[in-house]
Amino acid sequence: MEATGSLVCVGLGMMLGAHLAPRSRSEIEQAEVVFGLVSDPIVELWLQQMRPDMRSLQPYYREGKPRTRTYREMVEAMLAEVRAGRRVCGVFYGHPGVFALVPHRAIERARAEGFQAHMEPGISAEDCLYADLGMDPGTYGCQHYEASQFMFYRRRIDPSAYLVLWQIGIAGDRSTARFSTGAAHRRLLLELLSEDYPPQHEVIAYEAATLPICQPRMDRMPLSAIVDADLRMQTTLVIPPARPMQRNEAMLERLAALEFEVEGSAATKQERMNVECDQLS
Repeated sequence: MEATGSLVCVGLGMMLGAHLAPRSRSEIEQAEVVFGLVSDPIVELWLQQMRPDMRSLQPYYREGKPRTRTYREMVEAMLAEVRAGRRVCGVFYGHPGVFALVPHRAIERARAEGFQAHMEPGISAEDCLYADLGMDPGTYGCQHYEASQFMFYRRRIDPSAYLVLWQIGIAGDRSTARFSTGAAHRRLLLELLSEDYPPQHEVIAYEAATLPICQPRMDRMPLSAIVDADLRMQTTLVIPPARPMQRNEAMLERLAALEFEVEGSAATKQERMNVECDQLS
């Protein structure tokens, strides 16, 4: 028997009403069941005006409750409606595939069970960050890590590129049950970062604006100040390059030799073609 239910996960973008793409709006309007997980109570009210029957996923969160359990329950809530044969739309703030485990898991589960499922992109906090801070990741390169994951695993950091640490407010949380960690955790993070960056190096605490009347947060401070700074779950720490890029002279020489060889081969081929043309004429 063919599975009739379906699932789409869409992104609202970061700013209320301003970032919603036409395709995502259409999916929200045409769905039989809509679930929502957004960044701000006002944004949730706005979504409820579009779909008064919207079911908020926010109540699944609770202080002290592991987020892994919360995410499983959210996925199951959406999949239950898909299995019942309904057209389901999950609405998430930002981009539904960026720092958002639930949409990925729900789509994977739905497809594995034979249902149609896909994702519609949205404007993420990363997109806003590039625009607000005037950053181009192509200029020096850009490294992105979730702050706790950055602490838990060994990483090879390039201080000549940007380093972006997401969810800095819960850096070092091993329980997955906290909404914030404190100065002691950040001291350990500072110790780790100090291997590559001087304490006085300027960093930026960034938060994208979620309402048209608000401005993005772009607080500049020395790296050492992150220990006592006001850093929330939605805060992103941006660390600009601390040293210039170093030329790879060996690779540049090999590339130059390769280009000379290619150009020489092309010139020889052209000479042969010229000789052949002369002989025919």
